[in-house]
Amino acid sequence: MNLTRHLRVDPGSTVDLGAIDPGFHGEHNSEVEARETLCNNLGLMTKLQRQLDADRKHSLLIVLQGIDGAGKDGICWHVINGMDPQGVQVVGFKQPTSEERDHDFLWRAHSHAPARGRVAIFNRSHYEDVLVVRVHKLVSEEVLEPRYDFINNWERLLSVENDTTILKFFLYISKDEQLARFKERLDDPAHQWKISASDYTERHYWNDYIKAFETALTRCSTDYAPWFVIPSNHKWFRDLAVSQIIVDALQDMKLELPKPTVDIQEIHRLYRQEAEAAGTKERH
Repeated sequence: MNLTRHLRVDPGSTVDLGAIDPGFHGEHNSEVEARETLCNNLGLMTKLQRQLDADRKHSLLIVLQGIDGAGKDGICWHVINGMDPQGVQVVGFKQPTSEERDHDFLWRAHSHAPARGRVAIFNRSHYEDVLVVRVHKLVSEEVLEPRYDFINNWERLLSVENDTTILKFFLYISKDEQLARFKERLDDPAHQWKISASDYTERHYWNDYIKAFETALTRCSTDYAPWFVIPSNHKWFRDLAVSQIIVDALQDMKLELPKPTVDIQEIHRLYRQEAEAAGTKERH
């Protein structure tokens, strides 16, 4: 199964999350079955990301969104760790600071866009300003409505001006699965720090969040910055799907290693000279 094609939100389509099974797991039936494929993907990702760094003609922006507990941090731990950290920046978008509130809503995102050769991960993103802002009615409809077009135009700017490939992942879990994951956190002292009262109070807005996500997915999935709905009830399938889509995107860049900037034959000569000298010393 081609997960990139199967999970992509086609531009111009209307997203109905109720018609998508968050427990979908593709061709594999268990984590054990999927492990080899995931490991292969991570190995390819390592190689391709290093080529991206050497090629310096493209960049990659990965956007992670999802209801609390969907696994945004999990993707960073289990998928993004397949990349060289020297070439990756992970940015977590929390509530805007006073300085950020004094600028347009895209200002704080633009400063973290990836340079050529690099990868940027947005753990939450500029989409918070059409998600939580919409659910809690923090701005008027007149302010909110144009933001979808502003986002599309900004993402197009990155794509055209900086050859940035943009992959946007909505990690989709069921309401029951979210509650089960919150219970796991409560029972695990190593993860209790991640629990807050708002995790539970926000569940009252579940349907509002689903509608807000459907609107964002419908209006902001484009050819140059597509959304992918990742069924995430099974963490192992979530990781597998995201890793496969990232690998496909990197391969589509047709990355090339730059030609050497030195005289390779001369470097070979210097190496042989040094090797012979070292061998002479060893014999003595």
